[in-house]
Parts: sequence; structure tokens; C-alpha cells
Amino acid sequence: MGKLSDDGIDAHTIARPDQREDKPMSYVDGFVAAVPTANKEVYRQYAADAGAVFKEHGAVNFVECWGDDVPEGTLTSLPLAVQCKADETVVFSWITWPSKAVRDAGMASVMQDPRLQPENNPMPFDGKRLIYGGFEPIVEL
Repeated sequence: MGKLSDDGIDAHTIARPDQREDKPMSYVDGFVAAVPTANKEVYRQYAADAGAVFKEHGAVNFVECWGDDVPEGTLTSLPLAVQCKADETVVFSWITWPSKAVRDAGMASVMQDPRLQPENNPMPFDGKRLIYGGFEPIVEL
């Protein structure tokens, strides 16, 4: 039985199927990087090409965001985290997978895909300052 609301209705039963508690949650890879501002179009094309490859290998969603309102902090901030320089812009990206198992297999395949090898498709930013991680969602609305 799902959680009861204040009026005693079983929310698990009335929830849409994609919101039910027993539905396995997806898995998300998140990324933050600093990209030379002058390379915006080059980066956009690089990301579009990479996104197509990730989707071929099981990703459900691939999103790239160009920083527009990313405040610089004094102790912590996205620009500080990626050592963003004056001529760079912070990008924030994520890839959604149907599950961690699909992500693990898909990511392994992507890393072997010749289309994304550095010699075939060099990153238009400093990959040493790329921050990334895999995340298990705890809330999906």
C-alpha cells in the first residue's frame, strides 16, 4: 500500500503509472565544464554529435545548457569548481538513462565508440576541468 494522504486516500493507487513508487527510477549523469566562449558553436555541434551517440547506446535524454546566469562565488560556485576563466562560459549538462544497469552498459559502449575518441572528435574545452558524476534520483516529479 502506498502512503495515505491527509484524507486517507492511497496516493500510490491513484498516482499515474509513471509516478508510482514501485516504478524503477532512472539514472542521471551530470557534468559541469568551462568552455571558451568563442567556441560556443563548435561546442554545440560537438555536444549534438555526442548526444546522438549516447542516445544510440541507451540514453533517454541528453541536455546541454550554456551558462546564462551563473554567479561567481567567493567560497563555492560553478565557475570556481571548473576554474572558469574570463573568456570561458560554464556549461551544465546531464544525460538521463532508464536505469543504472543501462547506463553502465551504455557508457562502456560510448567510451569505445570511435566517433567519440579524442583523435576523431577532440573536446573543444579543457577536459581536465570537467566535473562529472552519476546520480540516483531520489525525487522525480
